[in-house]
Amino acid sequence: MTKLTVELAQHLKNNINRKFLKDERMNKWFTGKDVEEDIGKLQKIFLDANIGNGDITFMCLENSAVYIPVNQALWRMGITAHPVSESTSDVELVKDFRENHYAAIIFNASRADVFSSFLELDKHEIKLHTFEDLVILTRNDLAKKNKKTVPDEQSYGWILNTSGTTGKPKKVGLTHEVMLKAAHYDLESHRLTQNDTVLIVMPMFHINAQELIVVSTLLSDGKLVIAPKFSASHFWQQVMENEVTWSSVVPTIVSILLKNEKSLAQFDSSHKLRFIRCASAMLPVSRHKKFVKKFGVPILEGYGMTESCSQCTLNPLDNIKIGSVGKPYQTDVAIVDGDDFTDAPDVHGEIAIRGDHVITSYLEPHPDSFKNGWFLTGDLGYFDTEGYLWLEGRSKDIINHGGEKISPSVVEDVLGNLDFIKQVAVVGLPDDLYGEIVAAAIIDDTKDSKKKVEHRRQIIDYAATHLAKYKRPSEIFFLDEFPLNATRKILRPKLTEILQTKRSIQ
Repeated sequence: MTKLTVELAQHLKNNINRKFLKDERMNKWFTGKDVEEDIGKLQKIFLDANIGNGDITFMCLENSAVYIPVNQALWRMGITAHPVSESTSDVELVKDFRENHYAAIIFNASRADVFSSFLELDKHEIKLHTFEDLVILTRNDLAKKNKKTVPDEQSYGWILNTSGTTGKPKKVGLTHEVMLKAAHYDLESHRLTQNDTVLIVMPMFHINAQELIVVSTLLSDGKLVIAPKFSASHFWQQVMENEVTWSSVVPTIVSILLKNEKSLAQFDSSHKLRFIRCASAMLPVSRHKKFVKKFGVPILEGYGMTESCSQCTLNPLDNIKIGSVGKPYQTDVAIVDGDDFTDAPDVHGEIAIRGDHVITSYLEPHPDSFKNGWFLTGDLGYFDTEGYLWLEGRSKDIINHGGEKISPSVVEDVLGNLDFIKQVAVVGLPDDLYGEIVAAAIIDDTKDSKKKVEHRRQIIDYAATHLAKYKRPSEIFFLDEFPLNATRKILRPKLTEILQTKRSIQ
């Protein structure tokens, strides 16, 4: 056993008869005893199939309470969990399996049919407390030898894919040692206790939900309420019914909660929320202020990534600086300044991180991502005089307008102040004269073409008084939706393609 598995097992003992885990889809609470029994059933299947330390299990599941026993059953045996989005297509699943030959695959019953012709896979249908129709496919051609079935501190608990918003996702291996340290940093910085209840609306195959929320909450003996996905019309109901004290969201969800009429009608100011955590993308300052004023809930913005096993910085609960992503927490954070790495104020450049919860290599070679012991994030930012970190976008997204460098996030933050704009994304489009021009993609609050004409005029006028001339959008496009990855981050290369197509037919 590792320190991680020991502490997680102790949590289940502490909550042996306490209902600490709820699945909103099933509308059912589970005790430590329920989860422990599920772990036992799962481990028997893995043992019988000769799966153990160093093997990788492929998982494709919707948000569900079953993630808790599945992960712990795997980790106690030194098996690595590799979860992917439940929206992954059948073609992608088969391709991934053929390339990687996983020791086992875990699905719900409906998704397992795509592998029915694979003779090397044995099918196990299992009914658990936390999931009614789980299917586990195990390889029947594994070498029959006495395989080690306990982990060590360097065993990978997870292999997770990075977001992949600008290219092919990279695979990140996170060890038990790293996961434990990161979880303790998360629970300490968020001041989590056994009196906290978290509502999970973020996708559970991703680092935010898996590490920052689930593992940290389990180690703090708190409660978890798992929703199948974010629902504006159910969010406040779920908060009130379950006495939720915090949740983690993305900026899009903040915007929806401020505008969705059904959601607003359900809001009850007697909620017990201590804070809402927001990350993944930059939250416009105006939206942040409106949310706090409307709902009376602080928003904690932070900065993290899969490569750091969740967060690197966080706004202190008692000293939030709106617009920043807070101060470094148990992480070295610096700005690349030539050959130097500095945390001096007002130095703008690429953000680099290092620490005992930060990877030092990917599973495949990507040497350009590391320098002198630092991980180069590809994000741009700077520190202010009080040590708060401010983000300025991705280096790959910077627009070069006649030699002037423009961060899309700066333009997005300004335009996002207009009330009728639900979402905005800025990209560069090719231009014969300037190289690139600033193009703004807008999702607004109307379907009326006449109102869109008025909105276009308001955007142009607002940009003229709030942005330098070279930063103002030269072209404005109205869309019904943005291309997003499974964690709701904008796929900017795809968005650029869409706008270029629209441009060519206008």
